[in-house]
Amino acid sequence: MRSVVQIPATMRAAQYHASDNQVHVNTVPVPTPEPYELLVKTLCCSLCRSDLMNFESDKIGIKPKGDDVPPITMGHEAAGVIVSIGPDCGTGFKVGDEVGFLPSANVCFDCEGCQTHPMWCTTYEGGCKNPGHSTDGFFQEYIAIHHRNAMVLPSGLSAVDAAPLFCAGVTGYHGIADLPFENPAGKWLAIIGCGGLGHLGIQYAKAKGYRVVGLDISDEQLAEATACGANHVYNTLGDPDYVQKIKNVTTGGCDAVVNYTSSVAAYDRAPDVLRTGGVLMVVGHTQARLTFSTIDIALGKYRIMGASNSTAANLAECINFSHQHGVQSHTTYYRSLDDIHKMIRLLTEGKVKGRLAIRFD
Repeated sequence: MRSVVQIPATMRAAQYHASDNQVHVNTVPVPTPEPYELLVKTLCCSLCRSDLMNFESDKIGIKPKGDDVPPITMGHEAAGVIVSIGPDCGTGFKVGDEVGFLPSANVCFDCEGCQTHPMWCTTYEGGCKNPGHSTDGFFQEYIAIHHRNAMVLPSGLSAVDAAPLFCAGVTGYHGIADLPFENPAGKWLAIIGCGGLGHLGIQYAKAKGYRVVGLDISDEQLAEATACGANHVYNTLGDPDYVQKIKNVTTGGCDAVVNYTSSVAAYDRAPDVLRTGGVLMVVGHTQARLTFSTIDIALGKYRIMGASNSTAANLAECINFSHQHGVQSHTTYYRSLDDIHKMIRLLTEGKVKGRLAIRFD
């Protein structure tokens, strides 16, 4: 184990307790890395909307259940600095490197399922474990991470700035990059949900040449969309004529709609702003099933695609693109794990522009 840093025996962690459906800041042991793992001192961890699924009813199988479930450290979106390196981690890392990493555990990275998404790994018993939900996450002072999930950050990109890119960034990026347009320049793209994911998606879309319509039910989020470069913004709750207005400014409708929200109603209305043959990109996860007309799909009125938070093999694509094009998360930082309760409350109440994060540096 390569290490030149004094590593403590214990650390603080913000942990979800299924017994009372609350988060408590506890003192826990610093993880002992496996030979294939890096031990990383956390420099920043940001809060994601999906972290709140711990507190909600669960229909997609990630919420820890039962009074006998041990506390689980929250969070899956972080970056930090390497303090030790396992003997099986290869030569691509050194102590002192700032790194970011994807949130998946108990996966092989090589099977057919992993090539699509680590959630579908079929190699290990129990399948993929999700940090923050089914295994310890990243709101803690040290993290043990599989080296194949990690990448050294490009020169000039700090771990504090990069942390939100390792879930929100890669998810926002692939919602745009995976659209089936060889030449996106000038095409119209509607982005539903202009908050934590959407404000990044707008930046990626503009960097790739799209003309962007931002849709949200919050005027504050729409102001954020405008600041990120959206050509037009509409409040879908406050403007009953938004569909016709979009048809007018786009001369018939958008070439694609990317939905970053978990709203069933948003999915139901998304096809309304598409031109014939347009693409509905599914990114946000609902906890209820969606419905659609088979006639619409069979006759090509619109197409349905999906995008997610990447695989280890294409992680660098997003991070390097973000750095090269100046795509940045608009992040509000806190300095103590004890602030996690305030962060959760603000996110629950929908009073967040961009991302919320804790700095550990």
